[in-house]
Amino acid sequence: MATKRVPYPVQRASSDIGKQLALWRRMQNLTAQQVAERADISRDTLRRLEHGDPGVTMASLLGVLRALGALDRAVDALDPMQTDIGRIRAIESIPKRVRH
Repeated sequence: MATKRVPYPVQRASSDIGKQLALWRRMQNLTAQQVAERADISRDTLRRLEHGDPGVTMASLLGVLRALGALDRAVDALDPMQTDIGRIRAIESIPKRVRH
């Protein structure tokens, strides 16, 4: 069975996110074991995530973000209403008049 090729931008983003997670962990003086336990994942899964493996599950990523206290920040960063285009689109969809 052939493995699916991961596009370069996804590989790069996975690597960047992994490095940032490792930095967050070290800045908080947490060991890999502590974060893995708090995220309910194995140390090997955390290592794969910190090394940019794009095959790690979203549940594992979200668990690590929660363990590092960054889950809300990540969710907010992806909220389209926090962007100019999201707010513009929302305003465009509001009806000009409401009739009963």
